[in-house]
Amino acid sequence: MSAPEPTPPPRSTPENTPDRMRAVAKYSGIAAQMIATIGLSTWAGYWLDGHFHTKTPWFTLSLMLLGLFAALYNVIRSVTKEQ
Repeated sequence: MSAPEPTPPPRSTPENTPDRMRAVAKYSGIAAQMIATIGLSTWAGYWLDGHFHTKTPWFTLSLMLLGLFAALYNVIRSVTKEQ
């Protein structure tokens, strides 16, 4: 009794590849936008803390959280817009 031959994985069809690439580009762009939003808002808070010589990093923390919420809002809005 021999073991059955494994079936090869299905090949991607040429019609399927552009859709897949579009999805990869879309979600990569969303990730880059999210990183830029959080990074720039954190940098702005860090700069404000240095400019005003604050003892605690209130500007950094508050702008970082604001950037995080703004980035999440944009992600949710762009993902649900197409559905």
